[in-house]
Amino acid sequence: QVQLVESGGGLVQPGGSLELSCTASGFDLDYYSLGWFRQGPGMGREGVACLHGPSGGRRYTDSVRGRFTISRERGKNTVRLRMTSLKADDTATYHCTTFTEGCSQWAFDYWGRGTQVRVAS
Repeated sequence: QVQLVESGGGLVQPGGSLELSCTASGFDLDYYSLGWFRQGPGMGREGVACLHGPSGGRRYTDSVRGRFTISRERGKNTVRLRMTSLKADDTATYHCTTFTEGCSQWAFDYWGRGTQVRVAS
């Protein structure tokens, strides 16, 4: 059974940083892709970052590239999202997710309950 548990959200000022963590169980990240999507108030799901387990490749949506970094703890089914230079537009609930098509498409399969990130003064 796939389980994804997020942690690390909170309130941060514009320009600040946060790090989210996702611990996955029920599958081996060496063979699957894991990452994040976010959903702001009244908005749809937006793919944010994806890490391709077999190759280690990464993909980011344009609005976060250069500011967010996805990484994996070596030997563990844990993925982190380091977020820097945060903006008000980054305010959303962030969900850890698996992907049905690797990182080639923002097609979400399983996801966790999410962790809230709020960027405000």
